[in-house]
Amino acid sequence: MDLIIHLYGVSICVSHLCGLNDSGKDFPRSDKMEKVILDQKDAVDWVYRGEGAANLVLAYTGSSPVFMGKVMRIQKSQRKGKSRVHENEGLTAHERLLWREYKELMVWPNREIVQQLYVKHVMSPLLGPQHVDAGTRVHVTKEFLLSVEKNVTCRRPACRIDSSQVDVNRDSVLIISDHSVFMNGTLKGGPCITVEIKPKCGFLPISRFISEENAVKRTTTRFKMHQELKFHNQEISEYSEYNPLDLFSGSLDTICKAIEALYANPQNNFRVFLNGSIVFGGLGGGASSTTVLVGEAFEDALKDVIKAGDGLCKTSFIQLVAETVYTSGVLGQLLEVQKLDAYDIEGAIHAYYNIISQPCMVCRELSKDKLSNCHTSLHSITLDESLKIVKDYLLAATVKDCSLMISFRPMEDGEVLSGSSNSTLYLGSTKQVFEYKVFFIDLDLKPLKKMEDYYKLDKKIANCYCQMAKTEHKADKAARRDAYEKVLT
Repeated sequence: MDLIIHLYGVSICVSHLCGLNDSGKDFPRSDKMEKVILDQKDAVDWVYRGEGAANLVLAYTGSSPVFMGKVMRIQKSQRKGKSRVHENEGLTAHERLLWREYKELMVWPNREIVQQLYVKHVMSPLLGPQHVDAGTRVHVTKEFLLSVEKNVTCRRPACRIDSSQVDVNRDSVLIISDHSVFMNGTLKGGPCITVEIKPKCGFLPISRFISEENAVKRTTTRFKMHQELKFHNQEISEYSEYNPLDLFSGSLDTICKAIEALYANPQNNFRVFLNGSIVFGGLGGGASSTTVLVGEAFEDALKDVIKAGDGLCKTSFIQLVAETVYTSGVLGQLLEVQKLDAYDIEGAIHAYYNIISQPCMVCRELSKDKLSNCHTSLHSITLDESLKIVKDYLLAATVKDCSLMISFRPMEDGEVLSGSSNSTLYLGSTKQVFEYKVFFIDLDLKPLKKMEDYYKLDKKIANCYCQMAKTEHKADKAARRDAYEKVLT
């Protein structure tokens, strides 16, 4: 029977002091936090912060020093159909082959732990350890997860509630630093403003494996094309003018243009937090175009941080974000990893079928006149070559779907940085110096099985956009014809 003791109001299970999970394997150790087990009574201290497709994010509001300045990621399960992650087993046999060079990922039968180690041993070296937080896994009881599910339901967007719920069959959650606040032993009293951006794919593919019917992919961003599908499916009510190429451009003015577009229509790609509480953007279901009232409320929220004149705080904030993106250069490294996808899904899918040793469904679907030599040649490459193509594609898929968090706090004269990896930036428009830190989050390992889903989604996006373009062309042509006939009459 487990012996449970209490420390700072948090339960600690003695049987977990050795860090054993249900499989009998020891969790990867990093600090005393992993000795904690959260029970039903602890759920009240964790409040809803937001969510993505696969995880809920909760922020800690209690008094335990162990968790102050931390957030929790809890995995969700789908209400209908298959779960996004295939149960909670470790890597599949084919995935073990794919990631075999990372020995740390091979020994764990639990996928949650593999996810954490993937961030630590794969993503961190690629993006820079100063910008990546792998976090720590903490044991939880089923009663804790059930209580969390009950407590957060009223805060979740309806569309998220309909599709997913807290996965109460997990035995651990991920704890990471709350990058929307600054920590230096304790929470600092000064104001802190944080922007969360989903940069999306920052380049146009040039792969020779892109079919002629999808040639639009070489000239139009994935983000813009996906907007059309989302609009068609009524997931958004209007299009965003955001262009990821602007954000990755390396030009301060163009980066500023990208931030302005994200502010004008944030959807689920742009959020702002003040002292850890959201003040702009949607919690989990996205937000539509920014209204005058929303803009005024945001302007008012910024006054404690941005010392600008009336009506100028938002403009100065956008300039601050743009200058930080430009100066820090963090998106350059992100783009480099994104460009590991050199074959596009239209090429990588063939390598995937090589790995799983099954007949290529794509080749079977394509008619002989559309099946080019370059596609069939991919089925003649070695297994190692196929593994590299798919591994690089999945690495790129992770960073195309991640978020960037930049936190700022105004500094007074003589103040020192609160973190060794933090930097400072001078904002000329307000004559303020800001300490800032940059982190990448949501760096999830993508299941190998998702290759088929990626191919189907890519096909849907391209088809929908091309159909829209044809419809617009026909309408434009008809309008020109009508105008010409009116002139003649």
